[in-house]
Amino acid sequence: MVWRSVVISQPAKLKREHFSLVIEQSQSARVPFEDIAVIVLNNREITITHPVLSACAEYGIGLYSTGDNHQPNGVFLPFLSHGRATRMMRLQLKLDKPQAKRAWAEIVKSKISNQAVCLKMAFPSPQPSPKGRGSVSVADVERLGSYASRVRSGDVENMEAQASSYYFPQLFGKGFHRAQDCWVNAALDYGYAIIRGAITRGLVAHGFQPNIGLFHRSEQNAFNLADDLIEPYRALVDLHVFSHLNPHAPKDAELTPTDKVALVALLNVDVRMPRGNTSVLHSIEQAVESLVRLFEGADETVLELPTLIGLGQHEFEM
Repeated sequence: MVWRSVVISQPAKLKREHFSLVIEQSQSARVPFEDIAVIVLNNREITITHPVLSACAEYGIGLYSTGDNHQPNGVFLPFLSHGRATRMMRLQLKLDKPQAKRAWAEIVKSKISNQAVCLKMAFPSPQPSPKGRGSVSVADVERLGSYASRVRSGDVENMEAQASSYYFPQLFGKGFHRAQDCWVNAALDYGYAIIRGAITRGLVAHGFQPNIGLFHRSEQNAFNLADDLIEPYRALVDLHVFSHLNPHAPKDAELTPTDKVALVALLNVDVRMPRGNTSVLHSIEQAVESLVRLFEGADETVLELPTLIGLGQHEFEM
C-alpha cells in the first residue's frame, strides 16, 4: 500500500533513477516510487525531469504544485489510467437525478455528523476553551445532530450550509467566518486542497471523470466529483487546525513548512469506515469503490463514507 507523502520546501532537483525518486539537495534522498502517494512541490527553485513526471503517471502518484501564496494550485494526474474510463463516463452521465440527489443527501449527513464529532472532540467538556477559542455544550453538538437528521434527498433545505454557519463560529470563536484572511483559513484551505487532490487521484485511478459531479456541477470546475466526495473529510482538517492553533500567534500568521507537512500527514490519519479503521488514503479507495457500485446501479446505501475518530496516525505494517 502506498503511504508516503513527500513535501519539498527547499530548492531541489528531482530525477528518476530506476524505480526511485531522487531528491538532490545539500543532502540527497531516495524514495521508492511504489511507496509514494503524493508529492508536494513548495518552492520556486525546484526542477523536475520528464522521467519523474512519467513515473508519477505510471505509479498513480498525485503531484501537487503550489502558487505564490504557497497554497496548492494544481495537481498532475495520470491520463486515462483506467481501462474502462469511457464506460465509467457513460455511467456518470447516465445516473438519474433522483439517485444523485439521494446520494448527495447521504454525503451531507456524513459531513454534518462528522462536524458534530469534531465539536465534541474539540471541547470534551461543556466549558469554555482554555485557549479562548469559544465554547460548546451538549446542546450545541445535539443541534448539529438534528441538522443531519433533517437532511432530505438533494438537501433541498440546504442543511449543509445551515450546519456550517453554526459550526465554524462554535469551533473557532464568535465572529469567525471562512472569508477571513487568517492562519486558520490558510490552514483549512491547504488541508482541504491536499485531500481534494488525493480524492481526485483515486477517482481517476478508477476511471471516473472528476468534472462530472453528483451535486457540484460547475462548468468551470474540473473536480466537481472530488468536491462531492471530500465533504465528510473536511471535519478531519478542521479538528487538526483547531488542535494546532497558537493563541499567542498573530491571526494573519503564515503557514510554516512544519504546518504544511502536518497537514499533508493527515492522509495517514485513521478514520472509521464500514469495513473498519483505516488511513484516510485507504478510506478514499474504499469510498471511490463504493461510488463505482453506485453508478453501476446500487442505491445510495452502498456508499462507504468516513467517520471521524480523532487524529491518530495509522500504523503501517512494514
